[in-house]
Amino acid sequence: MMTMDALEASKIISDEYAAKILMGSIRRPRTALELINEFGIPVAACYRRIRMLETKGLLECAEKKLTPEGKRVSAYRSLIRSAQIFFEEGQIKARFEWMTGEVEDLRLDLDHYSL
Repeated sequence: MMTMDALEASKIISDEYAAKILMGSIRRPRTALELINEFGIPVAACYRRIRMLETKGLLECAEKKLTPEGKRVSAYRSLIRSAQIFFEEGQIKARFEWMTGEVEDLRLDLDHYSL
């Protein structure tokens, strides 16, 4: 499972490039080049987001593909099926449904922060 709180989860999910990578790899594994071409993500930003999403446990390398030139490239798959971010009774909450069917609830109690 993830090692983050609801606020960090909300920042990741609301990041345009991270969201496109997760959405683009939910049905089948996709290479970085496929994601770059389909969603117009800048090359460096795509690779940075992929590394971050892997580190956070939201994305995995599902397979290695061989290009026509004989180069091996990684194909990535989203590990989350759905994500919900909401604010309720003074708390930021996040709910992730994993591809395994498990559900994980995260929260952030704003009383612990001076805003």
